[in-house]
Amino acid sequence: QLVESGGGSVQAGGSLRLSCAATESIGSFRCMAWFRQAPGKEREGLATIDRFGSETLYADSVKGRFTISRDNTDNTLYLQMSSLEPEDTARYYCAAAFSCRFLSLSASNFAHWGQGTQVTVS
Repeated sequence: QLVESGGGSVQAGGSLRLSCAATESIGSFRCMAWFRQAPGKEREGLATIDRFGSETLYADSVKGRFTISRDNTDNTLYLQMSSLEPEDTARYYCAAAFSCRFLSLSASNFAHWGQGTQVTVS
C-alpha cells in the first residue's frame, strides 16, 4: 500500500515536498514515479526513478523545478517541488512497479498506486 502526504495550499513561487510511504519495502519496486491529475485533464507522468535512485526521468513541464528521490531504508518516495505555479494545481499520486525494463512516464507501466494528495497553488 502506498500513502501520499505533504500536499496543501501554497502561493505561486513556493515549495512543497510530497512523501509516499509504503507498507512494504520499496526496495522491491524497481521503478517508482509521481503522477498528477487536474480536473478535466488526463493523468500526467511527472518523474520516475529506478530502484537505487541512480537514474531519473522528468517530464518537460517539471524539469528543473521538481526532484524525485527515494529512501529505501525509510520506505519512502519523495517529490521536492519548487517554483510552483498555478498550473501545478492537481492531485498528485505516487506509483510503483516491481518490474520495468526502462524508465517511463507511462501510467500503464505502474500497477500500484496511492490515493493521492491535493496540491493547490494560488
